[in-house]
Amino acid sequence: MTRQEEYEIIQHILAGNPDDFELLVKEYEKSVYNLALRMMNGNAEDAADMAQEAFLKAYNSLSGFRGDSKFSVWLYRIVSNVCLDQLRRQSRRPSHSLTVEDEDGEQVQLDIPDERMGPEALLERKLSREAVQRGLQELTEDARQILLLREIQGLSYEEIAEALSLEVGTVKSRIFRARKKLCAFLVSDGNIPDCLASSHTRGGGMQ
Repeated sequence: MTRQEEYEIIQHILAGNPDDFELLVKEYEKSVYNLALRMMNGNAEDAADMAQEAFLKAYNSLSGFRGDSKFSVWLYRIVSNVCLDQLRRQSRRPSHSLTVEDEDGEQVQLDIPDERMGPEALLERKLSREAVQRGLQELTEDARQILLLREIQGLSYEEIAEALSLEVGTVKSRIFRARKKLCAFLVSDGNIPDCLASSHTRGGGMQ
């Protein structure tokens, strides 16, 4: 689908034909889900929920799309932000109450942390056990977001800068640092030789 075709579909939707939004969903549902899957640490259920929420937000905000960039750039920004918000909510790790007996036989309530959203549990729940996925989990949420937009979605530095409201130079430096940290993890994990790691941090893609 060309940029012009997308723009015409959007104008048709805004003119009172909401069913045409399904055309955009079909065009991007796989890439949106794949981005959400990696952002959500490989959790398929969370990724499906986030993809659905992202499309809903995109539909409700469609009047704000000006066509200055590709629709996909605008959409990926929504997906990333939805996933980041959910990850931050999960990181708060709510507690649950547990009833136990004390030394006198009295019932007391203990608050225990919910470990389902802890780092160890998230690691166990990953669908992908490959080294790159493990390495991505070692990155901060923001670093993982910007690296996935570049390496997985294939956006240019300029498109990422536009999507995340950053300077191009900032995008490049953040991607460089994210790649460097990921490569360091892969080296320590025994997945790439140390002599090759520098080539990745100089702008090469992920393997």
